[in-house]
Amino acid sequence: EVQLVESGGGLVQPGGSLRLSCAASGFTFDDYAIGWFRQAPGMEREGVVCFSSGSGDTYYSDSVKGRFTISTDNAKNTAFLQMNSLKPEDTAVYYCALGSAQIPVTYSEYYDYWGQGTQVTVSS
Repeated sequence: EVQLVESGGGLVQPGGSLRLSCAASGFTFDDYAIGWFRQAPGMEREGVVCFSSGSGDTYYSDSVKGRFTISTDNAKNTAFLQMNSLKPEDTAVYYCALGSAQIPVTYSEYYDYWGQGTQVTVSS
């Protein structure tokens, strides 16, 4: 059984940083796609940063480009989302998701596994 456990969310002031982690069990970071998505109250879930090991491409939404970075520690089957220069509009529940390397990474419906989500609140 594949399980994803996210951590690292919290309350941060505007301009601050957070690093989210997504630890996977039962899944090997070998041939994979990983996506970080977020959902704010009353809003649809949106892809923030998504990566495919198949193409090697990384997608960044325009709203986070230059501020967020995705990385993985394949030996530990863990993915990270480094978030810098946080803004109040970044406030949302953040989810990590895993799927096969062949999926269109920006489409949430193609991912097979999801974490439980972690709350990120940016406020002074």
